[in-house]
Amino acid sequence: MALLPENIVDRLIQMERRIQALSTAVNTRPPLNEIRPTTPSSPAKPVLRVFDGYNHELFADDIATGGLARPWLQLMPPVDHQNVAKWPSTTSTTFTPIAQSFNPVWQPKMRLMMYTRASSGAAGQVKVMVDGQQFGPTVPAGTSFDHTGLLPVDLPTKFGKVMTVEIHAVVTSASGTVYAQTVSMYGTQT
Repeated sequence: MALLPENIVDRLIQMERRIQALSTAVNTRPPLNEIRPTTPSSPAKPVLRVFDGYNHELFADDIATGGLARPWLQLMPPVDHQNVAKWPSTTSTTFTPIAQSFNPVWQPKMRLMMYTRASSGAAGQVKVMVDGQQFGPTVPAGTSFDHTGLLPVDLPTKFGKVMTVEIHAVVTSASGTVYAQTVSMYGTQT
């Protein structure tokens, strides 16, 4: 027997039920702050990876031991902040690099805080260079450097690669020593 066309009212009721079911399914998905295994009995943990528009891996979990796998977060090594004589220093009357570090580029901005000092009767200046370009202001020795700003690098091509951060100092008086000690440095978002 041939199928007869359904009544238009019945067809509209069926379509309304399907739309309601679809709407319910869309609005009852699991929360996005929790990743669940595909099956409750599955012993495998899900892998969480987040990529940006350039296919750079921004975030990844450590599936072996738990916690954060990427980005690798820089940690400052312990240093003696109290003993100025142990700080990087210079007696040069031209800007000279006195400290250097190599850091991966993960974020577009950086915050760097640093103490500066000059020996008794001396005067000088301190500045920060990132890949050969100045980052932030030049400060007189004896004042703190605290700057947050965009890195002077091309983020899409430098992402995940190493940048060079250097502290440069100069003595502007007849003689003396200028000191600088980084106390905090980290990447930030725009």
